[in-house]
Amino acid sequence: MNYELMAEKAVELLCQLIEAPRVSREETAAADLLQAYMQDELGLEVQRKGNNLWSVQPGLDEARPTLLLNAHIDTVKPVAGWQRDPFKATREGNRIYGLGSNDDGASLVSLLHVFAALTKNFPWKQSVNGGDLKGSSPLGEVGRGAYNLVFLASAEEEVSGKGGIESVLPLLPKIDVALVGEPTGMQPAIAEKGLMVLDVTARGKAGHAAREEGDNAIYHAIDDIEWFRHYRWERVSPLLGPVKMSVTIVNAGTQHNVVPDTCTFTVDVRSNECYSNQELLDGIREHVRSEVRARSTRLGSSCIDVRHPLVQRIVALGGKPFGSPTLSDQALMPFPSLKMGPGQSSRSHSADEYVEVGEIRQAIETYIKVLSCPVIS
Repeated sequence: MNYELMAEKAVELLCQLIEAPRVSREETAAADLLQAYMQDELGLEVQRKGNNLWSVQPGLDEARPTLLLNAHIDTVKPVAGWQRDPFKATREGNRIYGLGSNDDGASLVSLLHVFAALTKNFPWKQSVNGGDLKGSSPLGEVGRGAYNLVFLASAEEEVSGKGGIESVLPLLPKIDVALVGEPTGMQPAIAEKGLMVLDVTARGKAGHAAREEGDNAIYHAIDDIEWFRHYRWERVSPLLGPVKMSVTIVNAGTQHNVVPDTCTFTVDVRSNECYSNQELLDGIREHVRSEVRARSTRLGSSCIDVRHPLVQRIVALGGKPFGSPTLSDQALMPFPSLKMGPGQSSRSHSADEYVEVGEIRQAIETYIKVLSCPVIS
């Protein structure tokens, strides 16, 4: 398997994607570019809904389970502080700088080329040593894998949008397990926290601040805010730790001499796999006086059993399972999943985001070794 050539092609595609702005819900240009590459360069049969693209391995074997390879196309908006053009791929030594290079471009291009290598003949004519790879069979070289493969490049991941992976999953073959490409240093995150955002409203009665009248909504809110600050949920995950609740926005009052009758605040709730978001919401409403409304309960915590054959295969190759505090499209997957990809989570959503070429090369080799194993036990 020519990992150097695969990495070279993956890096070329990554640089093109960086220069096709793909902020969430504005990914059309990048999706067009990726679709053309998948069809023309890799020879894949591509299906599309909105800005989601997927390809199914030809001739699925019903006797084998099906594994989804997923990474997302979109990025967040660039933050302040960039010293380089975020929409230009800048090569400096072993690093590639650019918005979405680490999150999630590196995983996207790595998984795509691995999928092409394991499901079709190599489409690239010249190898590093000058040999002709056209027509060579990577499956013949590394062995028939344990899974049918489906590749999905999804949209709107950064905003958990309805036009993203959620809209596509019903159109895919039955999926048994998923490997989600996210920057984890190529270590397997076998659990991740869920997310629930709460809009909370404390109510009182307006009055003149100079007199003993009115019922200050801020004071009611303070009591509830203190509860969110100090309450500890009983069930603690060995991988993800406790449920975390953080009050992040507070608004009240119209002018200095009016006792406010309303105080609103926002709570960020990060759930572990021990609770559903609905269970947490019900418990919160029992404890606080304020009105509590969840924007959504659909982004729950996800996990996969450490004994799952896919996890065990990664562990056998040196992987160290851990729990991730950050959210991904796993939250919307109704089947077991883990995330593992090149780069580091600490670089995501930051100024001068980058990924290293060597990380992409390592990711491709690791993915191939994991997925081409004929018997996983």
